[in-house]
Amino acid sequence: MSFLERQFGLKAQGTSLRTEALAGFTTFLTMAYIVIVNPAILGQAGMPVAAVAAATCLAAGIGCILMGLIANYPIALAPGMGLNAYFTYTVVIGMGVPWQTALGCVFLSGVAFLVLTVAGIRQLIVGAIPRPLFSAVAAGVGLFIAFIGLKEAGIIVANPATTVALGDLTTPTAALALAGLLIIGALMVWRVKGAILIGIVAVAVIGWFMGLTKIAPGGYGLAELSATAFKLDVPAALNLGGGPNHLGGGMAMAMTLAEIVFVFLFVDLFDNVGTLVAVTKKAGLVAPDGSIPRLNRILLADSVATIAGSMAGTSTVVSYIESASGVQAGGRTGLTAVIVGLLFLLTLFFAPLVQAIPTAATAPALILVGAMMIGALKEVDWEDPGVAIPAFLTVITIPLTFSIANGLAFGITSYALLKLVRGQARPSDWLLYVLAALFVARFIYMGAA
Repeated sequence: MSFLERQFGLKAQGTSLRTEALAGFTTFLTMAYIVIVNPAILGQAGMPVAAVAAATCLAAGIGCILMGLIANYPIALAPGMGLNAYFTYTVVIGMGVPWQTALGCVFLSGVAFLVLTVAGIRQLIVGAIPRPLFSAVAAGVGLFIAFIGLKEAGIIVANPATTVALGDLTTPTAALALAGLLIIGALMVWRVKGAILIGIVAVAVIGWFMGLTKIAPGGYGLAELSATAFKLDVPAALNLGGGPNHLGGGMAMAMTLAEIVFVFLFVDLFDNVGTLVAVTKKAGLVAPDGSIPRLNRILLADSVATIAGSMAGTSTVVSYIESASGVQAGGRTGLTAVIVGLLFLLTLFFAPLVQAIPTAATAPALILVGAMMIGALKEVDWEDPGVAIPAFLTVITIPLTFSIANGLAFGITSYALLKLVRGQARPSDWLLYVLAALFVARFIYMGAA
């Protein structure tokens, strides 16, 4: 018996090396856009773009290979969309937290995820959160990143009278971004594999000819990509030493950092559960009782990848729904994920070139990825006010307050209160009400600060 057969059980799953290789390449094409988009977002937090691109490739490569070898699932991992926006726009720009400290928070969230997984506490947390809120958070994050894309493209601009307004669509950036929306949208409609990546490259080429971006001459070495590696500041994330700062005193800073870690942890958890259910169902890998075999191994791979990613210099690593494209192509084992990981590691050598990608090329990707995430709302029962109201508050609050934490707070708190007034509260819901109470205390603290 060959190593591949022993490790992945190809025959038992009715697949082959050729099929798994094709599935891996398919998945890679559909999610390779993250190598360009993630540095574009984190670069606005002051992080070196080329170094973030390399960290993105490295974190994705490690995560995918771990998923394949440890859990044997055709699920690919990479820094998550939405959490990278939260990292940049809410944590670094909004709260004024240095990106090194923010990376420390990502590291701590990965460690917490790992501990919760090993200790089995994760099951308790997953069971406490209403399933409709999983979908609402995903959709809210989709609106969040789509709004950022529209803003970066200049399609939506600030307006003192109406808060936001339509920008000047005749500017080069806005016009090119609209062309990018058309190109990527057409490719997606035609079911072209790697539509987002192809569209980004096509728009970038047009942008180069228009003079929107200059290609830096000369070669690049991997040594110069170490600008983010091991730059995370864990002591600052733990607020060791406390002290006054622009966020308030030591206690205020500690609460702020704890909230950041909480959001990184919980959105990662939600993202993974939703993706795992969708992909494993499509692959026919769900157990007869509806459970996902080797779930702890899956989450173990994810948590280790997040820890490694934070050390390399990127935001939280999550499971990618684009893995479903590889499953559609026949992928059934972890060999698919390993191949995706190897392709990401190969891309590492070309990572510095992402500096030449203009905003007009990445903005359409943000908008359309966000649009695809809205589909999660079909899982919400809109006929039930006890579900619909918390889901709506979650979805609308995330983009309008530029905070995933606020969306989680509104959703969980309103769900718990509506369940209480309907007389449906049960002793088994104790953790839900503990979370709701913590969020209420957070609102009170923020109001008094």
